[in-house]
Amino acid sequence: MQRAIQAENYVQHAPVTLLRPGVDTENPVRSRFEKIIRNAQDSICAAISEIDGKPFHQDAWTRADGGGGISRVLADGNVWEKAGVNVSVVYGSMPPEAYRAATSNREVLKNKGDAGRVPFFAAGISSVMHPRNPHCPTMHFNYRYFETEEWNGIPGQWWFGGGTDITPIYIDEADMKHFHGTYKEVCDRHDPTYYAKFKKWCDEYFCITHRGETRGLGGIFFDDLNDKDPQTIMNFSEDAVNHVAAAYCPIIKKHLNDSFTEQEKQWQQVRRGRYVEFNLVYDRGTTFGLKTGGRIESILMSMPSTASWLYDHQPAAGTREADFLDACRNPRNWV
Repeated sequence: MQRAIQAENYVQHAPVTLLRPGVDTENPVRSRFEKIIRNAQDSICAAISEIDGKPFHQDAWTRADGGGGISRVLADGNVWEKAGVNVSVVYGSMPPEAYRAATSNREVLKNKGDAGRVPFFAAGISSVMHPRNPHCPTMHFNYRYFETEEWNGIPGQWWFGGGTDITPIYIDEADMKHFHGTYKEVCDRHDPTYYAKFKKWCDEYFCITHRGETRGLGGIFFDDLNDKDPQTIMNFSEDAVNHVAAAYCPIIKKHLNDSFTEQEKQWQQVRRGRYVEFNLVYDRGTTFGLKTGGRIESILMSMPSTASWLYDHQPAAGTREADFLDACRNPRNWV
């Protein structure tokens, strides 16, 4: 508990860079990626504020173990109950269990034990947005760059990860074609195999295993991506994060004034409960943040303001709720 409290220090103004002068600033991948995620934070927050009519509150913080971040949260807005966009650049050393949480590549860590700490560098942008209206979808995105130094005989590693996914509570075919179509176009510009591969990966990653259903209706997701040179993969990551607003905002504008019933609002609360279950039980980003003594407010920003767990709640056959649940249990192709 004490370590987590000491891990952050609020600063009045966001620093020009969160990188270490002469160390990270001389690294073309680290320095460029920080610019990408900070520019994306600015542009996405501006697009969301323009729709909501309320500004984001900003906290800038530094971390005793190294690095820091900029958290922006729009709370109790006109359109969003809570929307957050966080940027962080952190470095230092982490326990081996945090390393395991950070990567999906379990083979590289096999039989390596828990001795020592792993030197690392991580930079990323993450966001979750929970609208008021049940006809407006929740949206999540995360893009990150990760490096480790040699540890227990494992050479230093680097990789990119991330993606953008959408969690409505009702199916609107046109919305899903727009959202998935936007990301298919992004993927196709960089590699024609990406969309099908990353869409499947998204459906599999965001699966609530104990429920046998996905958290939402997918998007793209990738991790441990290092099969091309870093600049090439970074170009893809930049294109993807820069299309968050284009994929999401038109859907919100279309539905923000839709009327809704109390039953529809209740279904939204039930699905938010599923969101909480995934994030606290399965999400590797949450696990990594907690195991590295990260900033708790930033880590748990993804939680909705309200959620519900109704005992053995089963939608009636033939309803829109049942159709949505079927899509979560049997992922569909939207484009």
